[in-house]
Amino acid sequence: MAYFLFLDESGQDDRESPCEVLAGICVNDVLVWEVINAIIAAENRYFGCRYGRVKEEFKGRKFLKKKVFRHAIQEAQIPQDERRNLAHDCIMHGDTATRRQITALAQAKLAFVEEVLTLVRNSGCRAFASIVKSGAPRPERRLLRKDYAYLFERFYYFLEDHGLETQGVIVFDELEKSQSKILLDQMEEYFLKTATGKHRARQIIPQPFFVHSDLTTLIQVADLIAYIVSWGFQTPGTFLDVTREELRSFGDKVAPLRYRATRNMMGKSDFYVWSFATLDDLRGAQEKVA
Repeated sequence: MAYFLFLDESGQDDRESPCEVLAGICVNDVLVWEVINAIIAAENRYFGCRYGRVKEEFKGRKFLKKKVFRHAIQEAQIPQDERRNLAHDCIMHGDTATRRQITALAQAKLAFVEEVLTLVRNSGCRAFASIVKSGAPRPERRLLRKDYAYLFERFYYFLEDHGLETQGVIVFDELEKSQSKILLDQMEEYFLKTATGKHRARQIIPQPFFVHSDLTTLIQVADLIAYIVSWGFQTPGTFLDVTREELRSFGDKVAPLRYRATRNMMGKSDFYVWSFATLDDLRGAQEKVA
């Protein structure tokens, strides 16, 4: 058995974002195509077409920006069949779209995101995330950053709980080529040359796949989750808080996607390790001392 972890980021290039998020959606290998087909069906049902093929990929900053929420409440909820036709017309003829078509498309976008979150939950998918406080100190050396290491740790616990024969495959949204090479080198250094990494390489394949997000449905789902966590998710006792109230309900739908592992650590035999980790410093212990 294997699980694919599709990863994307949010907030790295957006100065207004309250935090940076590296997030992923984990899918059982035998369910990958089933989940993708369900999302494609939802696209056709809400937009009357494959939105990601006709228009653009369904990214969080496009589908969940403030303007979409403002447009969605311009009128009362439009019946689904009519809304689909109006939304399709808006997609195809955006330059001449009417107020009602714009409203229908905005309502369709929000409903589509809700359905995507529901169907991945119903398919047994799990979400993983490293959430980094804005302005967090960064390491000077080009080692694997702590947000990646923490996320890989949580993914490893998930795989370990599913049996030692279970393998994990990491799929990244493609970065600029030089950045991709740096990340590859950092992951190899971590998984092949550190004791912790070698241990986890028993179940996580050290070399990831890189794909184009606009051609890969589940990378787009990871993007939605990363965006929602950045703006609409709350973890008591940490810096992570809801900063856009209209996204709180979406954050509530993301919460059940988390995975909770139980380990013997911190002096406890039943210490909980959630698949969402918050970090306020990306430096290792040695760099902090220095």
